[in-house]
Amino acid sequence: MAQQTLVQGRAQPNVRHMNDHTAHDAPLWDVLLRPQGQEQINQRNVVIDAVGVGITAGVGSFLSVFLVRLGASSFLIGLLTAMPALTGMLLAMPVGEFLARRPNVVPWFARSRFWVLSSYVLTGLVPFIFKSNQPEIIILIWALATVPQTVVSVAFTVVMGGVAGPRGRLTLMSRRWSTLGLTNSLTVVIVGQLLNLFNFPLNYQIVFIGSAIGAFISVVFSSSLKLPPQQITQAPPKQGGVFGSLRERGRDVARRRPFLNFIIAQFVFRWGLTLAMPLLPIYWVKQVGASDPQISAINSAGTFVAMIAYFVWTKVSGKRGPRFVLLLAAFGTSFYPLLTALTRTPLLLPLWAGMHGFFFAGVDLVFFEMVLATSPAENQASYIGFYHTTVYVATFVAPLIGSALVDAIGLIPLLVIATLLRLTGTGLMLWLGVGRQE
Repeated sequence: MAQQTLVQGRAQPNVRHMNDHTAHDAPLWDVLLRPQGQEQINQRNVVIDAVGVGITAGVGSFLSVFLVRLGASSFLIGLLTAMPALTGMLLAMPVGEFLARRPNVVPWFARSRFWVLSSYVLTGLVPFIFKSNQPEIIILIWALATVPQTVVSVAFTVVMGGVAGPRGRLTLMSRRWSTLGLTNSLTVVIVGQLLNLFNFPLNYQIVFIGSAIGAFISVVFSSSLKLPPQQITQAPPKQGGVFGSLRERGRDVARRRPFLNFIIAQFVFRWGLTLAMPLLPIYWVKQVGASDPQISAINSAGTFVAMIAYFVWTKVSGKRGPRFVLLLAAFGTSFYPLLTALTRTPLLLPLWAGMHGFFFAGVDLVFFEMVLATSPAENQASYIGFYHTTVYVATFVAPLIGSALVDAIGLIPLLVIATLLRLTGTGLMLWLGVGRQE
């Protein structure tokens, strides 16, 4: 069946698909300096947007430290981590339904991204304006930012899928995420040096206000993306409003088996991922006695290997298919908590983190591919909103359960449980045929 694209709201034969392979596989240098046509211009904008996001994300890694130095309580620090997931649980599906009714999602994506990134600038301005309750005011800023954060999460998947198309999603995302990771890492190093040049809190204020550079880069290039209008073929329910629409979407999901199978398998697998998140640093410090430089080496090893692995998995997927990458990468990722639990020396931890970064890059790429490949073209944002709701539920609930059970069960048994959940999710991907060509 011929591929189709929407032009001025009407379905037209896609006459450019014969050149898709060339457009998607063009060298990154050519895409950045000599883009040919709108598709490569979009790809260039996506990669440069990643530079802006990487700058602000690098600055953002110091947000919790800034709050602690301002005297924030442990409760407020925990709230900073939990708020995005909680808001996403509540709003991801309504946001998906809302975006599904917008012919052009790009403006919502770009503006929401700008408001989120601007929150770092507002954070830096707080000590200039308020002399007391500074941590509480910063938390309020980020509480308000969780709404546009949710819009960004849902719209990002829609926009990136539209930029690359089915044939180029993995290539585009490997380039974007590697660029983002590299920029993030360099920014962290630079910020670490800048913080030593000024006294507190001015040093942190300069860094956070300076993140406006990243926000400016991101909004300029993300808002420049040009995509055909979304396919919107289903009218919203006449009765019931948003809740009626959500009920109808739930029935649609239940009928769409490839999407439902992917949701079930990734949800179980993601519980294994997120359950271990708060446990690993605790194990590094309390069980192995890792120092701050060693913990930095652990995190750097995972990030560095992942940047390279994105390109490796893209090549493997082109030869063996996404399903092969999904099963192999998910299986490899599953053993990271177990290997950590069996380790008694910090010298091995960067090796396990690098292994995890390698396999998780494949999972990350193919999960992105699967949610788009199994979602219908019409009202795609609604299905993506449903997917992100499951992501937020796991991200919010599983770490809380893990942290609460540490004293009752112990770190090692919980890390073993995280491994078993990941293996169970991998088994469900195999059994339910996730990624299998229909």
